[in-house]
Amino acid sequence: MKEYTVALAGNPNTGKSTVFNALTGLNQHTGNWSGKTVEKAVGKYTFEDTKFLVADLPGVYSLYSDSAEEKCAKDYIVSNEADVVVVIADATCLERNLNLCIQITDIFDNVVLCLNIIDEAKKKGIIIDVRLLSETLGIPVICTSARDGKGIRDIKKTVFDICEKNIDVKPKKLGFKDFENEERSRNYIKKTEEICSDVIKNKGKASFLAEKADKVLLSKKFGIPTVIIMICLLFIITARVSNYPCDIISSFLSYIGERFEYFLNTTPLSPQVISLIYDGIFTTTAFVVSVMLPPMAIFFPLFTFLEDCGFLPRIAFCLDGIFSKADAHGKQAVTSMMAFGCNAAAITNCRIIESKRERLIAIVTNNFIPCNGRFPLIIVLTSSFIANGNLFIMSAAIIAFIVMAIGITFLVSKILSMTILKGMRSSFVLELPPYRRPQIGKILVRSILDRTIFVLGRAITAAAPAGALIWLLQNIYVGDISVINAISEFLDPFAKVFGLNGIILAAFFVAFPANEMVLPVVYMCLGGAYAVSDIGNMASFMTLLCENGWTYVTAFCTILFSMNHFPCATALLTIKKETESLFWTFMAFIIPLFTGFIVCFTANFLLNLI
Repeated sequence: MKEYTVALAGNPNTGKSTVFNALTGLNQHTGNWSGKTVEKAVGKYTFEDTKFLVADLPGVYSLYSDSAEEKCAKDYIVSNEADVVVVIADATCLERNLNLCIQITDIFDNVVLCLNIIDEAKKKGIIIDVRLLSETLGIPVICTSARDGKGIRDIKKTVFDICEKNIDVKPKKLGFKDFENEERSRNYIKKTEEICSDVIKNKGKASFLAEKADKVLLSKKFGIPTVIIMICLLFIITARVSNYPCDIISSFLSYIGERFEYFLNTTPLSPQVISLIYDGIFTTTAFVVSVMLPPMAIFFPLFTFLEDCGFLPRIAFCLDGIFSKADAHGKQAVTSMMAFGCNAAAITNCRIIESKRERLIAIVTNNFIPCNGRFPLIIVLTSSFIANGNLFIMSAAIIAFIVMAIGITFLVSKILSMTILKGMRSSFVLELPPYRRPQIGKILVRSILDRTIFVLGRAITAAAPAGALIWLLQNIYVGDISVINAISEFLDPFAKVFGLNGIILAAFFVAFPANEMVLPVVYMCLGGAYAVSDIGNMASFMTLLCENGWTYVTAFCTILFSMNHFPCATALLTIKKETESLFWTFMAFIIPLFTGFIVCFTANFLLNLI
């Protein structure tokens, strides 16, 4: 069977990844381009008994700049490894997207232009003369709406015909590729404007609702307050709704736990081994599932909903001014927003920042934004110790913590930009996608499978060995004291200076593989006598904490330390991979930890003074 290679190129936010997913389905994997930290996605599909390998190139605006992504895209195209290059353009803003297509046709022959999001263009009244555009460029032009699967077969058919020589593609070469950078850029832009003025018959206009929404979201007066309200609603819904599935999961795990314990007692295993498996591994894992799953299963779909509708880039736009004051790149606002989902993923996304200095600032400070793995701890402790179950107070407190996290990110970014990472702030271009009708089915699949299950799976993977480790530390004695108590007593005087205690501090270090493990480790250290039926019972858990000396000061400082401490193992490995530097990996570890101790010391001092 024959095999050809297809490369997908395009600006960011043109739906290129959607086209890639529609072409390849589940037959795909990700990795890095050889010798580079730039991520690539590769997939396969079959058409007319012919195999096609699809390479999803990094989203770029031009082939002629200094960023790693743009160099990678250009190097791949000029290498002639691809038989066909499909350029994905957003039909609603062809003037901005066509520039890249013209650059590619100047260095490569077999090019296909895909006008994606054509349905949105029609809604806005934008009319493009597709036939004239094809004649002008000398390449096939296809209209698609990849979100709905429309036009995908046309792409496959056109690519197949080009590879089989059924279509002879002869792009109109401009010859600008050998010009100097400034002159070349000016000529490409001028040519793009000329072509668009001919082929776009009606430029249309944004919808009335979209214009009104942007006047609010992007305004200096209402932008930040609106962002705060949206985030507040996000966490109110998460906290309010998660109580119900938590009870259901707790009851189910209690039922499973009783039968699992009965089964273990029928085996020839010794009581110590049974206790290790049940009290250590099973109970800790069950705690992770019951406490972590409900908030994540609600938070991620809501977060993905905002992303799918086009709100997240606008939220990042509102935060741009804050980061500019810290001499940091505006795109750090985008990576900070992503960090609410996962710090490791956000660190990888820092590649969108072209300046190495500003990229390092974004990477080092990314962990100050609490990821979804830390929110259950924040929600549980805020609800129980600070808000005492009052939904309004809890929501206000969580928003205050988020504002504090952004403020600390801003402050540390400023300090770094004034000290070890001095330099000038570079320009910032943020692509604002159009508002789109959310696809609920895809949102649920993407948020549950790609995010919730992924994060929960990582937590469970860490929970089993951590539970076994804690059980061993509880049951191995040095003299008349267990190892975990010895460690806790050793750390206790130091921890109390910061409003914590030895067990809390030990729990953070044991939970190094995954932030989700902090509360389960605390539970294991304190709750050896508690039944598995209590794992999802927050009242029971709070009673356990209070019996062991926890106060609202302890809870408050624990929340602050959770927000300001070293990154998890996954995030640190990602930092090492992205920076290729042990020094910056160490700095990314020590700076949040040092900041956490300062913040907790200050909070403990002031709260006890009050």
